[in-house]
Amino acid sequence: MISLNKNWLTEGHVDFEYKKYMLLAYLQKVRHCFDKSELYPPLADLVAHYRNLQDIRKNKSSIYSAFPDSLEEASIKRLRLSYRKKVKDGDVMKEIDDILEYAIPKLRTALEEGKEIYDHVESFCNISPIGLRPLYMDEGYVFIEQPPKKETKIYRYQLTLVNEAEHKSRSLYIRHIETSSRSIVDTYGAQKLSLVKRFKDLPNPATFLVSSTLCFPFKATIMPIAKRMLLKQLVTDE
Repeated sequence: MISLNKNWLTEGHVDFEYKKYMLLAYLQKVRHCFDKSELYPPLADLVAHYRNLQDIRKNKSSIYSAFPDSLEEASIKRLRLSYRKKVKDGDVMKEIDDILEYAIPKLRTALEEGKEIYDHVESFCNISPIGLRPLYMDEGYVFIEQPPKKETKIYRYQLTLVNEAEHKSRSLYIRHIETSSRSIVDTYGAQKLSLVKRFKDLPNPATFLVSSTLCFPFKATIMPIAKRMLLKQLVTDE
């Protein structure tokens, strides 16, 4: 998928038509992914670009600081480098204002389309515990499957606390353990018991099943949605 640099607004030639072409080419690729129900990374990428442009519009001084500097003077004796901004004239700033007014609604529309697809896929997904829920929920397992496929992907998860500048948040890390074929004998309960026997550091693990009744792209859609559903479940249960 084509990517759009974080600093695409101020990089290179600042011209409304040129930036418009860049944005439309990017959005065309995004919608191509959405047409195939592939949500990630395009949806997260759209959110980042949309928030970035909103922040720039709210704080116009950040537009000026985003432009690169050019070397104006070098003094060997004083060991000093003097720089000046490459952009000063109002015409360029007017171009940027026009680009912002054009780009933000376009990104918002694409975001809404992605959110509709996300909600559609999520409506076919369900999360449920396998066995009793233990008191300790920060580590455990999650099974992900898409019937009628009998294939179950098993992951181990770990919930961690992230300390950010203004607030604390939860982050979910998962790693693949194995992919198994479920049968009448090899039930979810049996698979969970097998994990307990093999990984003795989790003698009573929290275990969840995320199941989708329709098939969607696994890596680009089901997997990230399953992670968000699991994270929401774990945080809600705290």
